[in-house]
Amino acid sequence: MSQTYEFYSTRAEEAAADAKAAELANVRDRALRSEKTWRGLAEQARSVAEQRRKLEREKAAERMALDAATS
Repeated sequence: MSQTYEFYSTRAEEAAADAKAAELANVRDRALRSEKTWRGLAEQARSVAEQRRKLEREKAAERMALDAATS
């Protein structure tokens, strides 16, 4: 199941809030590491979605060109 940028971004925000609320240094550090990981996953999901949209546009343009050439 692929996750969305919004899902990962929400988890990152939750981890950031956990880090801010943490009283113990090790708990805060764990939450900050989690936030960093979630943000990385969010960026990766955004990049993949952007690449997918670009590929879909390119394929649509190729189909239109092919249709125009055969008409």
